[in-house]
Amino acid sequence: MTSALLWGAVAGAANLLGALIVLFVALPQRLIAYVMALGTGALIGAVSFELLGEALELGSLMEIALGFLGGAALFTVFDVLVNRQGGRHRKRSGHGTEKPENSDAGSGLAIFIGTIMDAIPETAMIGLGIAQGGGVGVALIAAIFISNLPEGISSTTGLKQGGYTTKKVMFMWVFVLAASALSSLLGFSVLEQTSEATQAIISSFAAGAIIAMVASTMMPEAYEKGGPIVGLITAVGIFITLVLG
Repeated sequence: MTSALLWGAVAGAANLLGALIVLFVALPQRLIAYVMALGTGALIGAVSFELLGEALELGSLMEIALGFLGGAALFTVFDVLVNRQGGRHRKRSGHGTEKPENSDAGSGLAIFIGTIMDAIPETAMIGLGIAQGGGVGVALIAAIFISNLPEGISSTTGLKQGGYTTKKVMFMWVFVLAASALSSLLGFSVLEQTSEATQAIISSFAAGAIIAMVASTMMPEAYEKGGPIVGLITAVGIFITLVLG
């Protein structure tokens, strides 16, 4: 239990680190896009090799389909709602001197809510993996950390352009860190007390939500800012996850 809480916090700390970086260092948007592409590949690899692999050993294809497609559908619904309030820019690394569309207090809150929404299925995977007896997955932690780093950079840029003070931004990211730790703990606690069929559904549900998040937010941003080479970098991210796993 303590391990799930600790490693969830470590993964969530990447957002805070990204915020600190962007507050004190001006990074090229292309570099941020490359890191985001690497994180995209790492997450896809972690979902494929760890979450879905474990789910296949525990449940039937029908149970996995229910969880996987259900997770993707639910994330999409929430993503649409957050986007309508201005949260679509939570992974945007900035638009030069131009503010993101609807960059006001409402969109800043939407960015914050959207970031938590992204973090929950990711960090829940950590607790799920520990509860399934696999211990702490190095590949999984690395994948989540790499993907959260550019999100912290991008979201902080959007929040600052929306008029949020540095103090308020830092408080938000500390809250995200705490939410990530609790999400991992919840994933551990829930899965530890359920049947194998339910474990398969929950694992695949988190996997579906992550794939939907990656496809709708990280991949478009990475390609827009980084160009065609992000395809190769994404493949490298998947391969790194395979090696670490």
